[in-house]
Amino acid sequence: MNRRDFTKLLGLSALTVGGNAVPSLASKPAPQFSITMDDFNWHDPVKLSAAERNQAILGTLRAHSIKAALFVVGRNVEAKEGKQLLSAWNEAGHLIGNHTYSHRNFNAPESNLWSYEDDILRAEDVLKEFSRFRKYFRFPMLKEGNTAAKRDGMRAFLAYRGYRTGHVTIDTSDWYIDLRLTTRLQKDPAADVKPYRDYYLEHMSARAEYYDALAQRVLGHQVKHTVLVHFNLLNGLFLNDMIEMLKSKGWQAIDAEEAFADPVFAAKPNILPAGESIVWALAKEKGTIAKSLRYPAEDGEYEKARMDKLGL
Repeated sequence: MNRRDFTKLLGLSALTVGGNAVPSLASKPAPQFSITMDDFNWHDPVKLSAAERNQAILGTLRAHSIKAALFVVGRNVEAKEGKQLLSAWNEAGHLIGNHTYSHRNFNAPESNLWSYEDDILRAEDVLKEFSRFRKYFRFPMLKEGNTAAKRDGMRAFLAYRGYRTGHVTIDTSDWYIDLRLTTRLQKDPAADVKPYRDYYLEHMSARAEYYDALAQRVLGHQVKHTVLVHFNLLNGLFLNDMIEMLKSKGWQAIDAEEAFADPVFAAKPNILPAGESIVWALAKEKGTIAKSLRYPAEDGEYEKARMDKLGL
């Protein structure tokens, strides 16, 4: 067997170094990720004012030439300050999506289909004045219905109103890390934030690798990822570090609208409760994989013990 046949057998490609062919791993497409940010909760800021946080996040996205998707809770832009802050996203060309008016859990017993539809439309009335508003809807807490009637009824409603679901592929608990960080800073404004940064970056790296591997296991190929983060202090301080970290690991940043063009976002997994990451939901639908999945897919409780141990 000659060298070329040997490298083909191993799935390797040949590099030439000093005139000699050297086997190397065959090239693999870089995983792609986009930034999708939830809530737009700018109230009660810690360390950074609402305007400073807004500027920091938008500055990071601009520096990386990324157009994100911001899923806005309607009540957060009723006030003049909220409208002004959101206008900066609109002017920068980022996608603005619907995250309901009240940010209620659709799986909760008190959340019936009709009142939830009204809550979505109430948010739309607030958001439609922004030229970058698009009919993408993201369920708060990624809960898409705990009964077939609620799940299917909401899918029919969204389709009738011209909405696409703004699914997450890489689910995270950045909100919990932010909660721990802000709680610490409220008690001690001079507290060292670096340990929270380090924990955040490790968490995001682990979640990105997990969901990318799960997508390839379920679908047999990579997807264009949507990373879930929140409009919080953590990302005001460290979003740039997180993006740089993923890039250093070979990930490619893309715009959110490009990511949402991936066919995976049109999937309608037949599971109950519905929701979580769309990758997780498709894995849940595939019975052979479902046994290894935790529910909910991501939650602060999974981070609590370790953060307690680390004193964070």
